[in-house]
Amino acid sequence: MADLSDDELLAELGVTVEPKKATGQTQRQERIIAGFEEIVRFREEHDRIPQHGEQRDIFERLYAVRLDRLRAVPECRELLAPLDRYGLLDLPATAETLPAEALDDEALLAELGVDSPKVSDISVLKHVTSREEKRAAEEIANRTRCEDFDMFKPLFDQVRKELDMGARTTRTLDKAEMQLSDIRPGEWFVVGGQMAYIATAGDEFVTEYDRKDRRLRVIYDNATESNVLARSFQKALYRDDAGRRITNPSAGPLFGDATEGDDLESGTIYVLRSKSNLPEVAQHRELIHKIGVTGGSVEARITQAAQDPTYLLADVEIVATYKLFNINRTRLENIFHRLFSAVRLDLSITDRFGQPVRPKEWFLVPLHVIDQAVQKIRDGSIIDFVYDPNTASLISSTHRVTSK
Repeated sequence: MADLSDDELLAELGVTVEPKKATGQTQRQERIIAGFEEIVRFREEHDRIPQHGEQRDIFERLYAVRLDRLRAVPECRELLAPLDRYGLLDLPATAETLPAEALDDEALLAELGVDSPKVSDISVLKHVTSREEKRAAEEIANRTRCEDFDMFKPLFDQVRKELDMGARTTRTLDKAEMQLSDIRPGEWFVVGGQMAYIATAGDEFVTEYDRKDRRLRVIYDNATESNVLARSFQKALYRDDAGRRITNPSAGPLFGDATEGDDLESGTIYVLRSKSNLPEVAQHRELIHKIGVTGGSVEARITQAAQDPTYLLADVEIVATYKLFNINRTRLENIFHRLFSAVRLDLSITDRFGQPVRPKEWFLVPLHVIDQAVQKIRDGSIIDFVYDPNTASLISSTHRVTSK
């Protein structure tokens, strides 16, 4: 038995070997077909064609660009027509394409999202004119599916909520001041149109160029992750014109030491009660309050209230004021508006020119609840609360979700 050839041994075992059929296709054509088959599988799995947009999964964005390229090249359309059971090639292209005749074989493959034969990964994309897809192509080699994303998703949801409430903000990157040590576990960034969380960092080491570096695990909000060097991540941030850093709540976007464009060195939150005789107001006068922020005198601000539709064309009474320092007026007002949006006074009045006006800063909320909200804004805990109109009180946002 040891002297038998492979063919003889297979024959002894009763195994018939059929010769491999020649496809008659070049290696280039086979790779184009393989790339198209990935798009077909996406269509079957998601019941739609891949689409562009930074909010989309990186792989979907790559497939979308690849499909646009394939549609634009007659040679590819002819090659792939027998495989196009969903009519994908007949739909109009949605991205700019380069004329096929201007590309050599290697460049054409790159345009189609297919590397030359010396590279095994057919999903690397080059020479793409779309800014979004160019960014995706740079990231694809370092990103994989995040299998335990469920563990990180609550963190992303919380940070989004904190951004909405003004407890966090995004800031442009100061390349002159940003240090490698700033890219550490627990920090948040925006890169390539995606929110990125530094989950873990390995031990620091020295590169062959005598520079310190370490490897990071970075989780992205589209459920992908990368195992990337800190310096590489830093370069990706610098290359991205839209790259941002997400501040920590402790950075004090509302009350802090550093001022920004809309900050006030000192300011006052004021709460007013209207003296209007409108039935809608008179009926709930003790509950209807206007909440605002000013950097000057509240008394001076309301001297012309009776002529101003913002104040319901009536005199007002100051019922509470809160002095604050180094506040951001816009973020602070947005917090109040968001917190009490469900009980905003729905009222339209006519100004002195006969035009309808709908004041936006009046809310049906008890004064003691406004006082509680201010205290929670001071200590930063407001992000964990919502206003419940049914109980006329602030309740934990976690409790509200659980109750549902």
